[in-house]
Amino acid sequence: MPSCWLISKDDAHRPIQLPHLQPVVLGRGPETTIKDKKCSREQVEVKAECNKGYVRVKQLGLNPTSIDSVVVGKGNEVKMKPGQQLHVDNVGHWSQGLKASMQDPKMQVYKDDKVVVINDKYPKARYHWLVLPWISIPNLKALRAEHCELVRHMQDVADKMVQQCPHAGSLRFRKGYHAIPSMSHVHLHVISQDFDSPCLKNKKHWNSFTTDYFIDSEEVLLMLETSGTVKVKDGASELLKLPLRCHMCSKELPTIPALKQHLKSHFPS
Repeated sequence: MPSCWLISKDDAHRPIQLPHLQPVVLGRGPETTIKDKKCSREQVEVKAECNKGYVRVKQLGLNPTSIDSVVVGKGNEVKMKPGQQLHVDNVGHWSQGLKASMQDPKMQVYKDDKVVVINDKYPKARYHWLVLPWISIPNLKALRAEHCELVRHMQDVADKMVQQCPHAGSLRFRKGYHAIPSMSHVHLHVISQDFDSPCLKNKKHWNSFTTDYFIDSEEVLLMLETSGTVKVKDGASELLKLPLRCHMCSKELPTIPALKQHLKSHFPS
């Protein structure tokens, strides 16, 4: 029977065999040598599909697990390909940074009893805010019908942020969520469509805001109101690999520098 193997990059544990199509549950324990009690003993389920060249990774535990820099999220399943890194235990990982930032008065630009708005630490446009609920909700899939009022309030606050922006009359904004966010704790992006920022550096950054990977706030609210859950389309992560294409005129560009130069024709300084 064919098998795949999980190999520790720093030799922290012996190679872990993943028999073809057999679920293997990993977490805190001697097999992984993870000792942090915040990591569940049943943190992830991995299932190798050797004939297809990937491993399915499903997060079972509460604390974040990531593949490279993308957080899987509790209950979510992501495909991992050869060469990618599985971070089973991300307790204290940068993906938890939002929880610290939302408590930092220097980062806050608005707050009430339900939500807080912070400046994105690495903005991808001239204006880029995050609206976060005070209550702990890890990701979109954790939203339920009882969160409709909260999500609607997040959207209303996002609208107010746009209205108070000094360039609201000349810039277009979008409000939405990443299908598979890199940061733990659900958050609504409010971002101007100029994408004029040195922090926008690669294809993943661009495609995460200009393809269906970015789900409009109104669409999320509609799904909650009609079905009580938010459905993230299968294969959403593949959207990050699409060619660079201008969101204004659909012209395909070969590189990020070429794209940024092209955007100046749509958004003069």
